[in-house]
Amino acid sequence: MNHLKQIAAKLAEYDLDAMLIVSEPGERYAVGFQGEGYVLVTKTGTHYSTDGRYIEAAQKQVTGAEVALVSRERGHLALARDYIQAHGLKRVGFESGAVSVEQHRRWQESFSGVCQLIPAQRLLNGLRVSKDSQELSAMRQAQKITDAAFGEILNYIRPGLTEQEVAARLVYEMLRRGARKVSFDPIVAAGANGSMPHAVPGETVLESGMFVTMDFGCIYDGYCSDMTRPVAVGQPTEEMERVYATVLEAQKAGIAAARAGITGRELDQAARRVIEEAGYGEFFTHSFGHSLGLEIHEAPNASPSGLDVLPVGTVISAEPGIYLPGRFGVRIEDVLVLDEQGCEDLTQAPKNLIVL
Repeated sequence: MNHLKQIAAKLAEYDLDAMLIVSEPGERYAVGFQGEGYVLVTKTGTHYSTDGRYIEAAQKQVTGAEVALVSRERGHLALARDYIQAHGLKRVGFESGAVSVEQHRRWQESFSGVCQLIPAQRLLNGLRVSKDSQELSAMRQAQKITDAAFGEILNYIRPGLTEQEVAARLVYEMLRRGARKVSFDPIVAAGANGSMPHAVPGETVLESGMFVTMDFGCIYDGYCSDMTRPVAVGQPTEEMERVYATVLEAQKAGIAAARAGITGRELDQAARRVIEEAGYGEFFTHSFGHSLGLEIHEAPNASPSGLDVLPVGTVISAEPGIYLPGRFGVRIEDVLVLDEQGCEDLTQAPKNLIVL
């Protein structure tokens, strides 16, 4: 799967002769391959360079591009410069959000007198926000793997295990089902650790009466999944049940409001209102959701400051939470695909309070 035609079609809109892409997700999006290479997309063709570690695979897998091998004598910049000069490319866009100051300095030196470098992060971001059918197919499979891992972990969790043991088992269950790797380090937070949204799994032992919050995902064919489920180990208190029910109601309200054409702020508010009316507003400390795809966090977001309109094909998480410091926390997360009528929920794992 590559998106060279889509990128080339956008060049005129940004008054560019070419687009230089070097980030890992950008490379994957452009040519459907990751080989630590440089992609130079023009209106009439694409130049892709990689090194000896990846050249054989690139020659087999990359289509629609001229594939070149870099050497010690002629690296990525030299090959790109030659191609730019030979084709008379004067305005070359680049991923301004993914390039360091030092890297930009070296590029300017290398391309001096040959072309002008134009910040063009918005070109790629604008394309990547709306997932096509192939991208969605990969994300559905990634989520299917994640759902299955959750179903299996319910048979594994018991008092006496540590957070780290549960996290390790989640990774194993996803990998053995076909995941390429995890999309981020799993979060497993037991008891009071659950009040920290991004707690790091450690040696805390699971005990009866605790919530255990698990936030995890995997990568399949380059694309991410993401989900969060808390479960109760032993009978929860009435307050734990009330908080869980509030978060679930908030998530359902957000999902009911989710559709293409609204802003991220409107989506966030639909869920946040439920938590505020229940008296827990100060304990919902993050946004309703974030976009994901080739990366686990992409733009746009469903947040109080999210003014961008969410287009058709946006994939966004739905993850409200309530966090009571030093006591426990609850977050329930699904992944949604937006269309004009509403949304498709990719996450099929149950959301009812599970007591183990």
